[in-house]
Amino acid sequence: MTRPWLVADVGGTNARFALLDGPGAEPERVAVLPTAHHPGLAETAAAYLAGHAPGARPSAACLAVAGPVVGGRFRLTNAGWPADTAANVAEHLGIPRVDVINDFEALARALPSLTADDAPHVGPALPPGDGPLAVVGPGTGLGTAGLVRTAAGWQPLPGEGGQVEAPAATDREIEVLRLLRAEHGSGAAELLLSGRGLSRLHRYLAALDGVPVRPLSAAEICARPADPRCAEAVATFCALLGSYAGNVALTLGARGGVYLGGGILPRIPDALGTGAFRARFEDKPPVADYLAAIPTRLIVHPGPALAGAAAKLTLLEAA
Repeated sequence: MTRPWLVADVGGTNARFALLDGPGAEPERVAVLPTAHHPGLAETAAAYLAGHAPGARPSAACLAVAGPVVGGRFRLTNAGWPADTAANVAEHLGIPRVDVINDFEALARALPSLTADDAPHVGPALPPGDGPLAVVGPGTGLGTAGLVRTAAGWQPLPGEGGQVEAPAATDREIEVLRLLRAEHGSGAAELLLSGRGLSRLHRYLAALDGVPVRPLSAAEICARPADPRCAEAVATFCALLGSYAGNVALTLGARGGVYLGGGILPRIPDALGTGAFRARFEDKPPVADYLAAIPTRLIVHPGPALAGAAAKLTLLEAA
């Protein structure tokens, strides 16, 4: 591995890096660095190379970041890093070619390679239809992307879908959304369908009942299924996610399936599978039959965005 590829999946909380010895190779020297410990992407990548791959001199890099990327300029949405450019990262690292892409573009690129073990079904085990794929994922934020088959191969459709309005459907969810708007001046789906969003749901639901609660992290809430208020927060989270994922499926015509990613959902597979997620996914008259034919699958693969970043480098190498 004298001139490997550098790939990364950089979120608002953690940045996962790896090296690959060219097309088709498995990621090596995988390491996770907290984004808050570094001032920017270039510095984080440099810290990874120095600490986990000393002596490595990558020939190319594809770095997937949780935020918008336009013309090589990018911004990490849920971190304090300033906006930067791929060219600046390349110069800082001394890597000839650096491509920065949206993290859900990378995740979308990985979807066709996921096996049944990598992404088991949520709800009925339906065969994929002939159409686009979609992926949504609550983590530090709420990522969304599509993948469309073209004559030239699969084409990702990255976006910032997490900023659309949260899809409240019940009276209680509407009251939660009212509290959210009062506190944040926005009803963006990401403010509820994310790690911090789950914490807000727990707090808002208690407030609606007039019961004071200690603020809990998403991890704490997921780890307390026997606690009635934590259980309601998780159930509401899954229901809202079902409505959101159904909206994405309709918008993209994602007959090939909707994949669920992010760091939260693998912690709550039972609540996702047995709760209201699938019912809310389909509950959109008069197109319920259309949605009922679309499979939904939970990504449990440990590093799909790294595979997607490697897929992008393979395309660039072949160009």
